[in-house]
Amino acid sequence: MAVFRLKQFSSDRRSIGGGIIRWDYDKAELIADGVVHILGMVFGLVAATALIVLTAVYATAGQIVSVCIYAAGLLGMLGLSATYNLWPVSPVKWFLRRFDHSAIYVLIAATYTPFLVHMQNKWLAVAILVGVWCVAAVGIYIKVKLPGRYDRLAVLLYLAMGWSGVMAYDSLVSSLPNSTLWLVAIGGVIYSLGVIFHAWERLRFQNAIWHSFVLIAAGVHYAAVLDLILISS
Repeated sequence: MAVFRLKQFSSDRRSIGGGIIRWDYDKAELIADGVVHILGMVFGLVAATALIVLTAVYATAGQIVSVCIYAAGLLGMLGLSATYNLWPVSPVKWFLRRFDHSAIYVLIAATYTPFLVHMQNKWLAVAILVGVWCVAAVGIYIKVKLPGRYDRLAVLLYLAMGWSGVMAYDSLVSSLPNSTLWLVAIGGVIYSLGVIFHAWERLRFQNAIWHSFVLIAAGVHYAAVLDLILISS
């Protein structure tokens, strides 16, 4: 059962797929979360545009495609998150929730793509890439077809996907610059720490704090992709 439980401002409850979804944030919390999302969209658009331009100038065709996939995943996540979280409480909001949560799977798989394309062991890179995108597809199916169910399992699946690259640790270490690896690891730690606030439902500004962690971690991973492109060019 998925539950949003906080405060007293725009309280609403809806039953989705057997789960109860609550949206109960006060005005200050909604404003704070809105500011985080607006900043994310503005910086995301600027950063993604700059990354694609630099990649087109310095990188190979394969890297250009992989970076475009990453940029699309990043902007899709930011856009869907902003749309869902800022949308007024209504049946449409609960419909948008499916795509907001699905976008996280897409972002994880899309973030892996430019790093795996750069791996020297191409067979292993393809195997991991296919595996990550297949898991993302399963997660998206669950979120779209079974909304409101298995939300705790989904969080574990997000984390498992995010850290699955550890299985190819040796190949990644030998293929990627040290600075890129450190940025990838730091971003993963920030995402993981943010999950604490995602689960801390009674904390005031919990939603804004959680989304701030997501935004910071996404920025660190963006720096990792940019670092890889500039160093390998």
